[in-house]
Amino acid sequence: MTNSSNLAVSNAQIIKYPIITDKATRLLENNQYSFIVDRYSDKITIKAAIEYLFNVKVIKVNTCYLPRKKKRVGKYIGWKPQYKKAIVRLAEGDVINLFTEN
Repeated sequence: MTNSSNLAVSNAQIIKYPIITDKATRLLENNQYSFIVDRYSDKITIKAAIEYLFNVKVIKVNTCYLPRKKKRVGKYIGWKPQYKKAIVRLAEGDVINLFTEN
């Protein structure tokens, strides 16, 4: 594999998927996008991954850990996995197209 393909694979592993909720869609008006990211990634690597994958300029990255939630299946109680959420603010004029238009 070449160096650029290794970089693309590592960036794709950092950013899991975008969050599409009511609050996340309201944040789109302020040019802020929400993503579930790898738990062990820091703000610098998240910023680099977003800029590489979507070809945009990132101004600010805010991160937080979402709390673990209980999951019950019959009489067994377990836990859902804990995630890290990143809210990314883009520069003026940059857009990430999360919804494909057919």
